[in-house]
Amino acid sequence: MFASLPLTFTAPWILAALALLPVIWWLLRLTPPRPRQVAFPPTRLLIDIDEHDETPQRSPWWLTLLRLLLAAILIIALAGPVWRAQEPVASRDGVLWLLIDNGWTSAEGWSDQVRTAEQILAEAEQNSQPVLFAATAEGPGQAFVPESSAAALEKLRALDPRPYPPLRSELNIGLRKAAQETPPGAVVWLSDGTHTVDPFLETLAALTEGIPVTVLTGLETPLGLKGLANDTEALSVDVVRHPDNQTKTANVRALDLKGLVLAEATATFAGDELQAEARFELPSELRNDIARVEITGELAAGAVQLVDDSWRRRTVGLISGQSGDLDQPLLSPLYYLERALAPFSDIRRPRDSDIAVAVPALIDQGISVMILADVGRLPDTTAGVLAEWVRSGGTLVRFAGPRTAGGTDELIPVSLRAGDRSLGGSLSWKQPQHLAPFPETSPFSGLKVPGEVTVTRQVLAEPTSDLPKRTWAMLEDGTPLVTATQSGAGSLVLFHVTADSTWSNLPLSGVFLNMLRRILSVSNVAQASETAEDGQAARSVLPPLRLLDGYGRFGSPPVDVTPVSANEFRDALASRRTPPGLYGTEDGFRALNLMRPDDSLQPLNIDTLGPDAETAPYPASDPLDLRAVFFTLVFLLMILDAVAVFFLAGGISRMRLRSRMASVAAVALTATLLAFGADLNSAKAQSSSDDLRALEATLQTRLAYVLTGSPEVDDASAAGLSGLSQFLAERTALEPGEPVAIDIARDELSYYSLLYWPIDPAADKPSDRTIARIDTFMRNGGTILFDTRDHINASTTGFGSTPATLKLRQILEDLDVPPLEPVPPDHVLTKAFYLLETFPGRYATSPLWVESLEDINARGDRPVRAGDGVSPLMITGNDFAAAWAITPSGEFMYPTVPNNPVQRDYAFRAGVNIVMYSLTGNYKADQVHIPALLERLGQ
Repeated sequence: MFASLPLTFTAPWILAALALLPVIWWLLRLTPPRPRQVAFPPTRLLIDIDEHDETPQRSPWWLTLLRLLLAAILIIALAGPVWRAQEPVASRDGVLWLLIDNGWTSAEGWSDQVRTAEQILAEAEQNSQPVLFAATAEGPGQAFVPESSAAALEKLRALDPRPYPPLRSELNIGLRKAAQETPPGAVVWLSDGTHTVDPFLETLAALTEGIPVTVLTGLETPLGLKGLANDTEALSVDVVRHPDNQTKTANVRALDLKGLVLAEATATFAGDELQAEARFELPSELRNDIARVEITGELAAGAVQLVDDSWRRRTVGLISGQSGDLDQPLLSPLYYLERALAPFSDIRRPRDSDIAVAVPALIDQGISVMILADVGRLPDTTAGVLAEWVRSGGTLVRFAGPRTAGGTDELIPVSLRAGDRSLGGSLSWKQPQHLAPFPETSPFSGLKVPGEVTVTRQVLAEPTSDLPKRTWAMLEDGTPLVTATQSGAGSLVLFHVTADSTWSNLPLSGVFLNMLRRILSVSNVAQASETAEDGQAARSVLPPLRLLDGYGRFGSPPVDVTPVSANEFRDALASRRTPPGLYGTEDGFRALNLMRPDDSLQPLNIDTLGPDAETAPYPASDPLDLRAVFFTLVFLLMILDAVAVFFLAGGISRMRLRSRMASVAAVALTATLLAFGADLNSAKAQSSSDDLRALEATLQTRLAYVLTGSPEVDDASAAGLSGLSQFLAERTALEPGEPVAIDIARDELSYYSLLYWPIDPAADKPSDRTIARIDTFMRNGGTILFDTRDHINASTTGFGSTPATLKLRQILEDLDVPPLEPVPPDHVLTKAFYLLETFPGRYATSPLWVESLEDINARGDRPVRAGDGVSPLMITGNDFAAAWAITPSGEFMYPTVPNNPVQRDYAFRAGVNIVMYSLTGNYKADQVHIPALLERLGQ
């Protein structure tokens, strides 16, 4: 310190170099003479050279003074000038108690606390004063004994802020013992300015009665985060501040597991409010990627909230096995599911009705749970993709139905009894069955079973030894209602009833919502081990995985942190034994956050310490290192000196501005653009045959048939549909265009409502991709009429084992085929245009098979059974095309068997009904009720 000036030097001995300034002045007063410019004529090289002595020229006084000033400032800069070095905090004689808060609230001003403590210890070292040093977050295991300042300084340098509040009351016992052995002469408490509800202040007041106590306050307390919530709209978090903190806004950011920023939000404090809310209004996919929420710029554990799986909203994918035209609000099996799941999950429905495309698309969207409603048999490739997703942690929930009863794939938790397709494979009772109480091992355990829930139909599981373990819910007669099993890291769950109210009124009850909520809550959650290595029941514990330090940074768990019981984790508080962080394993972990929803930051109140205690602020200003300022002045003076020498040496007179314009011609750009334009016009000029085909198919209704590769079969199909088109134009208002031949593996199918597919035993089986296209066509409301054309060789009671029938079975075995039945007398097909009882073709012995309608739709007081859509497939063996086929001259190509003109006429009528049915659906079912409706309206 220079006298009373607050200026010190880190290397004051360098200032002795200022004594050399006179020598530097003598050296700097001389400067070389200005150079002389002479011409250089080669012929007079030696004549103009004069030999004479030149004396040095004196430099200007102002240049010498500038250089002396530069040298002086350089010497001062090398001496390390420091402005206003801090004065240490004063202490008293005797043992000095130096207490320091090192909880998470000290993280913001920890450097000020450490610097002040170092100054106090330095003064104690000079006064040979013993020091009892203790930190309030280190617990009772510290040594509460007087020691040298050097030993206390070593302890200080080993300290860091802890990721939990200071536990001051844990020092009470140690301080009492120390006071009994050696009473303190003075107490200095470097506080963090926050108040804790514990008896520490009362104990300290009793131990220091009559002894001066200095409490240093005034540190900036960091902001905190609490009250994390994830609702349907956004993820929100509360920002809290200390009353002495005048911060008005706080920037909060959300990060993923890799530390990448996903979003930022601003919390604004209104007036003197100590709490503000920050909201992240993001899509649920992004919100589910959030792993950490923190306040930007705040390095403190309390300014961090960690997010685990329990905070994430599940994303659920829904797929229905029903046809697209059945997907009406109250009739859709997904209606009740959407309403039940919407409040606590995010629902995704596929854009493509092709299951082979829809399932991978939903998986790519990051869904947690996939629900299949009455989807019977999945394509092999799709089943493989779905099985791998389940093994990787996905949850597959399936609901039964007519398609499931008719057969399913391997992605079910239990084996199902084979059912007759015509009966739907369901079990009927004389009285509806009620639900039994849920087993204790079931995720539904604890839910109240409503007495009004009844089941009228279900699919049955094969009785096996492990069936009770896989049963989550059952009926009063002991048959399973919900079964489940683990598959890798995921789960398979099956409801043995439909997702709508057809088989049960379970979807109409509140327990249905709670059951779905329980299933979602256990999805993507790591399963704790239930048995130990010795085979005994193991207690589920969560070992520390990654813990926060006092600055809110992740680190390795300390050796003294023990695992936490999974049952006690929900009530665990951040402390020295359980620091905040992640507990569990990489496959599944839980987050323990520091601040609880009811925590707050309160100012320190030391009134309990009595009149001998006083507060003092931490030193307000930091020492300012002036070396950078002085070195900057040196650099500027050197530049000024160089400019002065340049002017004195005549540099301006020698400068000549020589400017020559250089022009650069831009070529090839126009040619490139023209060439690109020519290529673009050429590409636009190309026409697509697929577009022309699409126009032809959409501008006029056309019948279509599937190409088999056999010229004879394909010619008969073309001639048959041509004859039927002419008959339709003559007898109905429909005027179809020429029939279209369809390549089932390549051509677009959605343009047509009806496909006629003659079965050729020699044709190859369609590929998996083609089967998926066929399945999608039928799900979207299309109808395929399969014609084996061989019923004259088959049994009169059904399909035999003819080559064409076997080929048809190969095609249908990979399709999701609904239960079938012969066209019943009250079916819409029998009244779609003509009133028919049979559907003959070239042959008249084969029944026409269609999708089986539910028995509950059949009413004796109605003239027709009203289906809600069109059967996706029809099967016959009567060779319709041969009966319809005509030559260009209008003659019939094939005789009927037997050769009967009436049979051929009825074959055409059957074709008309089939076409009208495929185009209008249940329209006729409503039309036949018009007389009754008009009669009622007249009343």
